[in-house]
Amino acid sequence: MTTPSNGSSPLVGILMGSDSDFDIMKEAASVFDEFNIPYEVSVISAHRTPKELERYATNAKDNGLKVIIAGAGGAAHLPGVTAALTVLPVIGVPIFSKKLNGQDSLYSIVQMPAGIPVATVGIDNARNGALMAVQILALTDPSIMSSLEGFRTKLAEASRMKNRKVQEKLNAIS
Repeated sequence: MTTPSNGSSPLVGILMGSDSDFDIMKEAASVFDEFNIPYEVSVISAHRTPKELERYATNAKDNGLKVIIAGAGGAAHLPGVTAALTVLPVIGVPIFSKKLNGQDSLYSIVQMPAGIPVATVGIDNARNGALMAVQILALTDPSIMSSLEGFRTKLAEASRMKNRKVQEKLNAIS
């Protein structure tokens, strides 16, 4: 388990079922670094270390976490089992697999039974999972909301710039 260097108590837990998921899930960590949101990272398998997952998820709220992002491939039980063990919002990140291109993971995560929801983002899209967590945290933290609004403004400006470049190319052709 790793907490960023700012020393604050983590607000978000980033879980992955295997260290092979790290290259995808580190994108979530980079978002929290951008927004200066403290987080922790753990490798906990729903299948290989179920007691550790139970301990982590059942204590997450008492430990100060507000949301959990769980990335998993294959059968992808980690997000669902985590959601079953905590009342905190859980965001599932399906991880690409060679056999079924991550579709098995996507279907496993998105098809949770009624009553135990898991928000699900696109295959390998840990960045969007983290941005969803930022939106959840922003509901009760004006500083995070302000940062999120600034982020969205920059996204819009970048899109407008791309439009201007395309328009300039079109005008040069005419």
